[in-house]
Amino acid sequence: MVVTKRANRFVTTGCLTTLIALIFLLGLVVSWLWYRHWYDGNANSERREQALASILESAHTTADDTARALATSGTNDADALTGVIWQLSQAPVITYDASRREFTAPAEVSAQYEEKSMIPGGGHVRATRCFTFTYTQRLGRAWTSKVSERDDDVCRPSTQIGSRVRLALTRVSGMYAEDLTRAGVQKVLDPTGLRFFDVKDVVREGDTMTISVLVLSSDAEVDQCYHFIRPVQGGDNQGSATPASSC
Repeated sequence: MVVTKRANRFVTTGCLTTLIALIFLLGLVVSWLWYRHWYDGNANSERREQALASILESAHTTADDTARALATSGTNDADALTGVIWQLSQAPVITYDASRREFTAPAEVSAQYEEKSMIPGGGHVRATRCFTFTYTQRLGRAWTSKVSERDDDVCRPSTQIGSRVRLALTRVSGMYAEDLTRAGVQKVLDPTGLRFFDVKDVVREGDTMTISVLVLSSDAEVDQCYHFIRPVQGGDNQGSATPASSC
């Protein structure tokens, strides 16, 4: 009887010791997980802030470089000036107000950063901000630039048009030469009749085809004329797509 009591007491003490050890171990794990969550959160916040600062700096650099390029372009032609803005900013939509001698270009600017995470789902993250770039030349004055951060909704139509231009360039580049007519290009660009593309003109000059297309956003409230240029016979050269002030 005495032996049995001692054995039970030994077992009870052993179980209690094991339980305490498990609780201590669980506490260490929970503490480590909490620390990693706190540390990763702070690190990710800092990296995101650095990415956003980089985006803002990039936007202002683009605006300043574009204003200088406009000033040294030596032209007053709206299409040529639109091309200057396009080359430096790649903004999908560039509108021109002749009465104010002002160009407006809404566009997204993005930067990537590495996000830390204990579980799958971290890695490269893309931070994006929407800006409106405004370039103005008052009478007798130099070109000036202005950068305004806007809600994402402002850039959404521009982003849609940019995606459609890339799609259109791929389709136009793959067409046979004999199909490069207004009706032929319209059918290729808009096979389902959604009317996101309106082919305005197809002109051949020597060995080059220029296709003027009005590209529309999903709500049709924003549009941009693009000139798609490609060799008549196609081939490996995909050609190019540049915005124009009008079709």
